[in-house]
Amino acid sequence: MGKASTVAKIETLSCDAGWRGYYFVKLTTSDGIVGWSEYDESFGPAGVTLTIGKFAERVIGKSVFEHEQIFADLFATKRMAFTGATAMAAGAIENALLDAKAKTLGVPCYDLLGGKIRDKVRVYWSHCAMYRVSRPQYYPPAITDGAGLKAMGAEVKAKGFTALKTNLILHNETGLALSSPGFGRPFQPDLNVERKVLRDLRHTLELMREGAGPDIDIMIDLNFNCRTEGYLKILRAIADLDMFWIEIDMNDPNALAHIRAQSSHPISGGETLFGVRQFLPFLRAQALDVAIIDAIWNGIWQGMKIAACAEAHEVNIAPHNFYGHLANMMNAHFAAAVPNLRIMEIDIDRIAADADIFPHPPKIENGYLILPDAPGWGCDPDEGAIRARPFQGDLRR
Repeated sequence: MGKASTVAKIETLSCDAGWRGYYFVKLTTSDGIVGWSEYDESFGPAGVTLTIGKFAERVIGKSVFEHEQIFADLFATKRMAFTGATAMAAGAIENALLDAKAKTLGVPCYDLLGGKIRDKVRVYWSHCAMYRVSRPQYYPPAITDGAGLKAMGAEVKAKGFTALKTNLILHNETGLALSSPGFGRPFQPDLNVERKVLRDLRHTLELMREGAGPDIDIMIDLNFNCRTEGYLKILRAIADLDMFWIEIDMNDPNALAHIRAQSSHPISGGETLFGVRQFLPFLRAQALDVAIIDAIWNGIWQGMKIAACAEAHEVNIAPHNFYGHLANMMNAHFAAAVPNLRIMEIDIDRIAADADIFPHPPKIENGYLILPDAPGWGCDPDEGAIRARPFQGDLRR
């Protein structure tokens, strides 16, 4: 069976997702089985699609059962530059191979990862309030004031979720606005944190806590929006609040370890790191309470290696996940098989077209994603719906 199940064709597809694009690998085997994966080029580096096409030339004709050998071969061909687009392309191919292999065997993908440890995965409502503040045309109703933030917290509780994560939101005279200088919105390369940012961040968290009540876990994602000094100022400003974690992106493990040593809250991070080699310095420096792994970027099989390394350092992991529903299910299989899982990220606010693109969305009950038992990822996208929404490029609207 393994000999017959070879890779016959690898295609990439993309579609418009409102303010971003959804990207997919469609891998067809010699037996006619189709393996799917979702990848990212809207926030990841440009060129992932091109690199997948280049890598496909080396993958055609190989057995879908030999995904580790295929990944190792791709790594070897680009050893000099195996991060960014290169690593993401290899991860996307690995994830499609896993889907095809599982479908060939007639088992869910989590069975390929050692089997599921849990039947359901706790999830948190990510970008909570942020999407409705910054992109209300795609995620209504718009949140324009503090009352809306409080109502958002109440909605999370009413819908049965147990945790939420929000972002830096400024309270201006003209209304609310997202603060994201680390991504050039606005362009402030100094990344300083002034008093207004501290006041507005605390006010946001207090309003959402008031709406959500005392039993909802609340997180804040600070991304790359500060330098060490700024992160420390924020931590001091909210030291008395009950935070599930503070999420920080940094490239220096020693700086993050310095921040963690002075924090009264758990520190999470790592979503932009590739492979065990990039995670190791953060784990060795004891910079993280929770290692955030992007298994869409890295590849699920590679993500399992990172998770095992984190476990050896007594660190739990959380999947980085703010993509389409196929990625949600890919991460759910990953989370189901990982012993040291903390919680899983997911976007609950969705664009309207998701209902057409993903006929089998995740099933969520009382804040937990229920694992399916269908072969593969259990969330094949609708190719017709994808092709009906041509994507004109990274719009970042």
